[in-house]
Amino acid sequence: MNEVEELSKLDPAGLPPLKPILLDDLYQSVLKSLHLELGCGPVLYLLSPSYSVLNPAPDAAMTEFVARGERLLDYLKEAIVQNLAEYSVLVDVSSYFIEQNSGLVLARLRERDSEGRRFEIKFYTHEPKELLTRYEDKIYIGRDFIDLFNSGRKYFGLKDPIVSLKAQFERLSERAGAKLRKAQDFGSYFQEIGESVSELHNESLLILQSLPPHLDFGKLAGKDLIEINAQYRTINHYVIELHDTVAEFETLLRYKERSDFVRYVTKYKKDVTNLISYFNIKVNGVIAQRIHACKSKHG
Repeated sequence: MNEVEELSKLDPAGLPPLKPILLDDLYQSVLKSLHLELGCGPVLYLLSPSYSVLNPAPDAAMTEFVARGERLLDYLKEAIVQNLAEYSVLVDVSSYFIEQNSGLVLARLRERDSEGRRFEIKFYTHEPKELLTRYEDKIYIGRDFIDLFNSGRKYFGLKDPIVSLKAQFERLSERAGAKLRKAQDFGSYFQEIGESVSELHNESLLILQSLPPHLDFGKLAGKDLIEINAQYRTINHYVIELHDTVAEFETLLRYKERSDFVRYVTKYKKDVTNLISYFNIKVNGVIAQRIHACKSKHG
């Protein structure tokens, strides 16, 4: 875990200015209550919204980073919440739990071998009063990806979650050997999910290569938008197929009382479900609105 080391190399003055964005009350609450989890060596540190180290007791490197890095951490929090608002539906689909927890969201960053530029972030929510005493009761919201030097995402930012689902399944398969009793009894499910996620990965990347990286709605004709929407819908269909298989596997594990492993499958299913919601709301939903606007404009 090298997040603190890599972030320490960044000069806040050299980061691109964040564009102004209007956040509603839910996202404002998340920004105000956002906790960061950053790795420093083998230790994962939990920082309060004001950057106090809540757990564990900080070493010298962490103390120095927090003392000098407030401006950078302010930028990081703002960038994370802006990206959540624009390129994900994680907060929206988990709004009930987040509001029950007074907006408290944990953002656990994992640097992606990019010298502090790109991060994969896992998000959780937790009841504020029990954050330290019952930390293990946190609720997983989902994951997102951020590039601090490039806020605009090609193809609606879909490549990262699709590639991630494949990598996550590979880790899930490896974990089964240690966590799942009689893993061989579920071999057909691992094979079916593996084939589904590989198809999603391979076919989706081919489709994305055939599409414009960014959509200029002011210049695209209605017929072009209809075709583009159909291509994105095809990708979503692959995600839905994966979801159905994963959900069936999860149900079987619960029936077989494999609580030692089912939580990993549930977390994986959450990421798949979030991606379906993202397509419906932020991709196909947005394009469909533009198509309808074209029809009314030319009708």
